[in-house]
Amino acid sequence: MGTSYFIQAAVFLIEVIFGLYIIAVLLRYLLASVRADFYNPLSQFIVKVTNPAIKPLRRFIPGYLGVDWPSIVLLIFVQGMELVLVALVASGRIPAPMGLLVLTFAHLLKLIIYVYIFIIIVQVIISWVNPGAYNPATVLMYQLSEPVLRPARRLIPPAGGFDWSPLVVMIVLNLMVILMVMPLMDLGTRLSY
Repeated sequence: MGTSYFIQAAVFLIEVIFGLYIIAVLLRYLLASVRADFYNPLSQFIVKVTNPAIKPLRRFIPGYLGVDWPSIVLLIFVQGMELVLVALVASGRIPAPMGLLVLTFAHLLKLIIYVYIFIIIVQVIISWVNPGAYNPATVLMYQLSEPVLRPARRLIPPAGGFDWSPLVVMIVLNLMVILMVMPLMDLGTRLSY
């Protein structure tokens, strides 16, 4: 009984440590893909945290067609390592390669969706509490979320003084988790063992 607590603690620590780094690499990729302000202090922090792993990858994997492939490769590698370590600690087995690959993509897709949901919720709260406030974090959140919210704003004009596009986008993102991510996770789990 006592060892299960240590296993849970070990799994928790692995998920937190790897999760924070994966979020940093993901944010670096997303910020680069929307051409966010590179000189923003938060952008600079993310670049400094992720450079030690990405710089060596850039020597072997160039960017191509405007895609930061070294960041994508690092994301896949680190997420895969997290899943392997969690499986080793929890069950003592390494997942089968095909299952691991599907689970890696499913976890990364879920993380991307959750990052956007979090950003949209924070932006909505800030717009209610302190509209028009300038902060380096709010600037980056706007730059990240605008490509996702813009199509919804074109389809749904503001009504009653409210911008309904964040609600619509969050509904669509949650449907993506239910209809895309969960089936991928189930498939990955079946292929893993």
